Amino acid sequence: MSDPITHMPQHTLSVVVPMYNEQENAPLQIDAVQDALKHYPMPWEMILVDDGSSDNTVTALLKRAKEIGPHIRVVELRRNFKQTAAMQAGIDAARGDVIVTMDGDLQNDPRDIPKLVARLLNEDLDMVAGWRQKRQDGFILRKFPSMIANTLIRKVSGLDFKDLGCSLKAFRGEVLRKVRLYGEMHRFIPAWLATVTSPRRMAEEPVRHHARVLGESKYGISRTFRVIVDLLAMYFFLRFGTRPGHFFGGIGLVFSALGSLILSYLGLLKLFGEQVGGRPLLWLGFFSLLAGVQMLTTGVLAEILMRSYFDQSGARSYHVMRNDTPAPNDGWHHAQA
Repeated sequence: MSDPITHMPQHTLSVVVPMYNEQENAPLQIDAVQDALKHYPMPWEMILVDDGSSDNTVTALLKRAKEIGPHIRVVELRRNFKQTAAMQAGIDAARGDVIVTMDGDLQNDPRDIPKLVARLLNEDLDMVAGWRQKRQDGFILRKFPSMIANTLIRKVSGLDFKDLGCSLKAFRGEVLRKVRLYGEMHRFIPAWLATVTSPRRMAEEPVRHHARVLGESKYGISRTFRVIVDLLAMYFFLRFGTRPGHFFGGIGLVFSALGSLILSYLGLLKLFGEQVGGRPLLWLGFFSLLAGVQMLTTGVLAEILMRSYFDQSGARSYHVMRNDTPAPNDGWHHAQA
């Protein structure tokens, strides 16, 4: 049987790694990817994004990148914009036909990258996500929050992925670049991709996972609550992203109808001589009608804002301080014969 890795279609590969306060892991992460891909049959590059680290992460990255070669690139953000924005910065800097994302804590194994890319290209998919079948993390602070988040995301998105929290993923670049990431949205990339491609063009592949040895984890229970907030935003955008007036307008019509019915009923009672001024129902009708008008107005404003959003270009969730992008034909690693 032929090796699928050596029979991949021609392509260029970009490996994106966001990092925050990982000075111990920074040079080791570069070495791990370099060792895993030094014989990769296609041109590749590695983009490391320092997310405003308060330690010496960026210094360690720049030192090791200079020692290895120009295919190791460092993007330094001006402050800590969080993982999703850092990942988006790396995606924006990536030049490859295929983009692979992974964490910078050495828990993802870069030796799985060729396998993910081979499946992506040979099966003509748009995304292959890593599935940590034997996850090497603590239950309370890592596995339990991840289980909650994965369950909620599956329920809302309808995507049957077992491990949405694994950062090790391979994407077709032209598809991934159509999606913009904000908040904690890196967890929801499969759901966002489903807005531009079919879920049938996405798959999961078992990958290796290692326990953290150096540095401190940036994850915890608190991230679960942030995920829930972003999950509500994702639900809104997936259902009403291009038609927010339908969402707010629908709620506004319900409240307006309720308020109108109540006030009409009280108006009839008033015509027949009954006193309605002191009734709590009058206040309910008045505020229901007012809420309905406000929601309808909000829907109109949301439509205007959404149209402005889609018309604008170049909006970013971060600001770059350094991006050592080489010339278009330079900075790729080529396997030695």
